[in-house]
Amino acid sequence: MSNELYNTIARVTDGIYEGIAIGGDVFPGSTLSDHILRFNNIPQVKMMVVLGELGGRDEYSLVEALKQGKVNKPVVAWVSGTCARLFKSEVQFGHAGAKSGGEMESAQAKNQALRDAGAVVPTSYEAFESAIKETFEKLVEEGKIPPVKEVTPPQIPEDLNTAIKSGKVRAPTHIISTISDDRGEEPCYAGVPMSSIVEQGYGVGDVISLLWFKRSLPRYCTQFIEICIMLCADHGPCVSGAHNTIVTARAGKDLVSSLVSGLLTIGPRFGGAIDDAARYFKDAYDRGLSAYEFVESMKKKGIRVPGIGHRIKRGDNRDKRVELLQKFARTHFPSVKYMEYAVQVETYTLSKANNLVLNVDGAIGSLFLDLLAGSGMFSKQEIDEIVEIGYLNGLFVLARSIGLIGHTFDQKRLKQPLYRHPWEDVLYTK
Repeated sequence: MSNELYNTIARVTDGIYEGIAIGGDVFPGSTLSDHILRFNNIPQVKMMVVLGELGGRDEYSLVEALKQGKVNKPVVAWVSGTCARLFKSEVQFGHAGAKSGGEMESAQAKNQALRDAGAVVPTSYEAFESAIKETFEKLVEEGKIPPVKEVTPPQIPEDLNTAIKSGKVRAPTHIISTISDDRGEEPCYAGVPMSSIVEQGYGVGDVISLLWFKRSLPRYCTQFIEICIMLCADHGPCVSGAHNTIVTARAGKDLVSSLVSGLLTIGPRFGGAIDDAARYFKDAYDRGLSAYEFVESMKKKGIRVPGIGHRIKRGDNRDKRVELLQKFARTHFPSVKYMEYAVQVETYTLSKANNLVLNVDGAIGSLFLDLLAGSGMFSKQEIDEIVEIGYLNGLFVLARSIGLIGHTFDQKRLKQPLYRHPWEDVLYTK
């Protein structure tokens, strides 16, 4: 009842100063007239609104106060429960006090008594709001209540989840991903659904082209990527990466630890020459340097030409892997200008020493430049960015991981003991 009344008053007046709910208990702490008389003495209160109910006689204390002239401010009142007379037997409404104990306790009798005493009493509850409004507006007209400008309530911000769903806002993100998405019915690589990848017979090279380059490269490109992975998967147990992996595996470490120990050796002297070869070959070719000018300028800087030189292979004993890559490129690539430039550099370096051959790092580095430039799918800026970021080194890391995992399994399958380097292979000196 209080909530309903407060809502009604708020709609038609400038607000509520104080609201009291007395209730109809047998021993109430205060009476209706106690509060009306108190409000009558508060200057800020200009009118009183009373909502009573059938049962009890508390409203009559207010009636007496009105008759005695103790209340000089307007009182708008209504006693609910007038519908009780529609029932043939006595009906209790709500709590114990809401039950008429006789004619005087009926809603009709109390409403009439209040009306006779000078209170503003409407003819029904539906008219209660209008009575309050009319009384308030009369006080405003008489100047007893100064008008209060209506304050527009602040707009409550929309719930974030609702706003996100409607597309009005997006929550700040901590990670940005442009290569894969697993929010839909199936995961997607660069927008290509997983089902399409399987159904169309995509290979590892195709997956790399989607996840690394964010586009589907021609088949000869993805096939070249796969050949590079196969040729670089392993290079025996003696290279630093494989050696570290073997030692770690024999120490009883897990697969990931063994793999990582080998991968951590990849750098400028092991694997990293692919990136450097591509970078230097591209710079020299794009600047129009001859093989002689390129090699001699590197010599003056004290920099070895990346991709040139081998510990075992010679001019008369070429690396089979290099020959396979060159043969494939000459057959399938639209252009092999960077590779041919690398061959010109090799021709010049072989005139200096028989072991300064084009190695597999140099072959992959130069041919990858031809792949990017010849496919017509990458701008010059994109090619420079791919080389600078280190995509080619990523190819070596991916390929060599296959071999390092194989060495880990090999050592565990053979149940090899903890590795200890032999004393005779160490030069002890002071």
